Amino acid sequence: MTAIAYVALGSNLGDRLATLQSAVTMLRAGALPDTAVLRCSPVFETRPVGPSPHPYLNAAIELRTGLAPDALLAGLLELEVRHGRTRKQRWEARTLDLDLLAVVEGGRSLRLATPRLVLPHPELARRDFVLAPLAALRPDLRPSGGETVAELLAALSDDARTIVAPIAGALG
Repeated sequence: MTAIAYVALGSNLGDRLATLQSAVTMLRAGALPDTAVLRCSPVFETRPVGPSPHPYLNAAIELRTGLAPDALLAGLLELEVRHGRTRKQRWEARTLDLDLLAVVEGGRSLRLATPRLVLPHPELARRDFVLAPLAALRPDLRPSGGETVAELLAALSDDARTIVAPIAGALG
């Protein structure tokens, strides 16, 4: 069955915009089987969450995929590695971060909880750097079946907001 998947992109090391653009270009070129990029959100610069001092660029993409969620996640993690991502400690600076946020099958947001993957992403509702790009693509999405992405974003307190500014430059 074909599904629509929403993926968050982030980068706070090196040429951040070029890294995000490269990831999208590779996905468009078939880096993951049976997967196509449908749309890309605007890019936002954000303050880091956690100990890294480097600001992030964040965006989201909408994919059409025939891959199962675990296979999609495995492919996304491999794409991170191809962009120099290492995982030594939580919240560290990174060249590329790809988070599978939500998967929609048959018009409904999939719920999944395995040791490796939780859908929808458990932190999605608390992160403006995820919600704002996702709202640009699908403000009516109800990732957990309740509030829409737009409603979740509007409900965030000022102290939970990390977005500094939109960035000129398309992901492609």
